Amino acid sequence: MDTMRDRFVPVVSRLLDEDPRVALVLAEIGRAQLVETERKHPDRVINVGIREQLLIGTGAGLALTGMRPVVHTFASFLVERPFEQVKLDFGHQGVGGVLVSAGGSFDWPAGGFTHMAPGDVALLDTLDGWTVHVPGHPDEAETLLRHAVGAGDDRVYVRLSVQSNREALAVDGERFLTLREGRGGVVVAVGPMLDAVLAATEGVDVTVLYATTVRPFDREALRRAVGAAHAADVVIVEPYLAGTSTGFANDALADVPHRVLGLGVGRRELRRYGQIEEHVAAHGLDAASLRERISGFLDARVRG
Repeated sequence: MDTMRDRFVPVVSRLLDEDPRVALVLAEIGRAQLVETERKHPDRVINVGIREQLLIGTGAGLALTGMRPVVHTFASFLVERPFEQVKLDFGHQGVGGVLVSAGGSFDWPAGGFTHMAPGDVALLDTLDGWTVHVPGHPDEAETLLRHAVGAGDDRVYVRLSVQSNREALAVDGERFLTLREGRGGVVVAVGPMLDAVLAATEGVDVTVLYATTVRPFDREALRRAVGAAHAADVVIVEPYLAGTSTGFANDALADVPHRVLGLGVGRRELRRYGQIEEHVAAHGLDAASLRERISGFLDARVRG
C-alpha cells in the first residue's frame, strides 16, 4: 500500500491541473517526486530552497493575491521552525492556505528529534481559526486534502504520516464516526491510532469514535456518545503529544461530571534512533499497552 505522502504527489498534481488558483510551495523536500508537475506548472510550483520562514511567507503572499497555496514539508519545518510566520503571515493577515506536513511525530526515527514534531497540533491550538485534519489512511488523506484545498479561504493543516490503518473509512472533513457502541465509556481514536484502539478495546463494552478532523473538535459527537453510554469517562488516543485534545473534551462536557484521559506521544525525548514500532511501544501506543491503560482508567466492569 502506498503511504499518505505517496498519495499526496499525484493528488496535488491533479489539483494543479484542475484549478488555476492552486499553487504549490516547497522547501526542497519532496521536489524530486514533483519534477514533472513543476515542468507542467512552472509558474505555480515554487521551490524556495531550505528556507522555511520564506516557505510560509511565500504561501501567504500567494494567498494575498487570491491564490490557494498548498505548502508542504516535514512537520517540524512547516509548523515549528517558521511558527512566527504561520502566526503572522497567515493569521494576522487574515488569509488562508493549506499546510500539508509529512513525518508525523516520529515517522523517520533515524532523522532524530529535528525531524520529529509531536507538538505540532498543540502549537497550532494557540492560534485561532485553523482546521486540522489527521487522516488514518492514504484514501482518507486524498479525501481530506481535496476537502482542504476546496475549503474557500480557510486555514487548514493536513497531517500526513507513514503510519496507517488497514482500511479507509468514509470521512467527511467534519464529523467523528461512531464505530462501536458501548456503555462503559468512550474512546476517541485519532487518525492512524484507530487499528490499535480497536484491537485494544476488543471485547470491552465501550463506544469507539473515530476522528480524522480534530479541529474544530466535534463536541456534539462526543456529547451524544457520552449520553448514549451513560458513562462520562473519555479516553482520547492521539498520534501526537498526549493530552492535546483533553481541554476540548473537557469544554464539550463542561456541564457533565466527567473524567478524561489523554494518551499519545510522551514529552520525554527518546534519544535512540530505533524503528517506528519501537517508538510506538515506548510511548505506550501499541494495542497491548493501550488495552492496559484504557482498562486501568475505566471502571472494572467494562474490562474484557
